[in-house]
Amino acid sequence: MQLLLLLLAFFLPPRTRAGEIFGGHEAKPHSRPYMAFLRLRNTTSVWRCGGFMIHEKFVLTAAHCMERPLHSQGRQIKVILGAHNIKKTEKTQQVIQVKKNIPHPQYNPEKLINDIMLLQLEQKAKVTKEVQIIKLPKAKTWVKPGTRCQVAGWGLLAPNGTLPDTLHEVQMTVQEDKVCQKRFRNYDSAIQICAGDPNTLRGSFEGDSGGPFMCKNVVQAIVSYGVKYEENKHGPNPHVYTKLSPYLAWIEKTMKQYLIQEANEATLSSVLSWT
Repeated sequence: MQLLLLLLAFFLPPRTRAGEIFGGHEAKPHSRPYMAFLRLRNTTSVWRCGGFMIHEKFVLTAAHCMERPLHSQGRQIKVILGAHNIKKTEKTQQVIQVKKNIPHPQYNPEKLINDIMLLQLEQKAKVTKEVQIIKLPKAKTWVKPGTRCQVAGWGLLAPNGTLPDTLHEVQMTVQEDKVCQKRFRNYDSAIQICAGDPNTLRGSFEGDSGGPFMCKNVVQAIVSYGVKYEENKHGPNPHVYTKLSPYLAWIEKTMKQYLIQEANEATLSSVLSWT
């Protein structure tokens, strides 16, 4: 079965945000308990992205997920944890609203750099067998070319096809940085990973935005962008992933900041309720 994971994105010549995935298969139910399905909406549209849980109160995803459609108002994000089939009300699922979306302060939507965003949940997720926190990589981690990694998400199974109900996954191969430097003028090897064998159709393409890029059972990056299917005469690869190791300090500092702020708000609310 050809797999094409499209977790929403719109075309940005000569690249497109997020990506489809070819040559994959349906994942074993709940084999990736850190996965988060994001349902985003505004006053006129509904779309989806991927993400992964790194704390009971935080999910990590791509910053560009908040941009579709352009100039939209009233955006809301609902996170579904513990899901395999998102069209069913599975007993394992936890549905939580997002309290605050926090894109990286240096996120550049034109160049698609620093494409990373934290989502603060309205309430703590309950850790279960099907809902787990994934550990972040160590600082200065380097994934060498040739390493086989995986991407998973709930996206299109074919170009212009229907969205699947269940989680799918596909194996990727990390490429030399020069492969992406040749294809994408804004590619930055210090903060991005290049993956996807240009000689095969197996890999991410136009979807799975915000989902985890897993190498040897460690999350190393976030799905960011690639080329649009009809624009790439040589197939869907390579693609660009936001490397996590350069952002570890920002992630830790930001989570701490918002948790303290939330605790202070709760204390103030408690005090006011007694006055």
